[in-house]
Amino acid sequence: MIVVKLGGSLAKSGLLVNCLQKLNQHYKNSSVVIVPGGGAFADQVRSAQQQFQFNDHTAHKMAQLAMQQMALLINGLNNNFVIAHSVALLPSLLKQQKTIIWSPDLNELDNAGIKPSWDVTSDSLSAWLASTLSAKELVLVKSAPINKNYTLKQLAEADIIDPSFCNYVSQVDYKVTVINANEL
Repeated sequence: MIVVKLGGSLAKSGLLVNCLQKLNQHYKNSSVVIVPGGGAFADQVRSAQQQFQFNDHTAHKMAQLAMQQMALLINGLNNNFVIAHSVALLPSLLKQQKTIIWSPDLNELDNAGIKPSWDVTSDSLSAWLASTLSAKELVLVKSAPINKNYTLKQLAEADIIDPSFCNYVSQVDYKVTVINANEL
């Protein structure tokens, strides 16, 4: 099983539809779970937090709702994909060999002890999910150019991946790949 995190900026850059088509072709007979970034919806949360100064816990929950909105958008673009709101539902859906879009449950992530911080974005959540599901691979698809010579730490320092991602993947058994959308 493969977890594919689609960066929220793919919608803004116009690459999202193409990525979904490539995913559909490339992983047609594989078990795939898509983790959507929050995109423009998460950007609105950042703006609102700056304006109203509410705490990171509230912002984190709102950012998860942004991921849920992106899950709905992705499903609207390809209704052959299935939305799953709970990690517990994923194994049975994966057996059906359908591409799944994970729409994270707010309470489930709280109960898992996920830190409410902008340092933990959908990048880290996709790593947490890949570990939870014992995935064989995690692919992060970004709209930004990716320097293949960079380590994950360097990608985090360049703001390509979130600052907590390296902690989430420091001792995992699955393969981690960070690519530009044109490489998918």
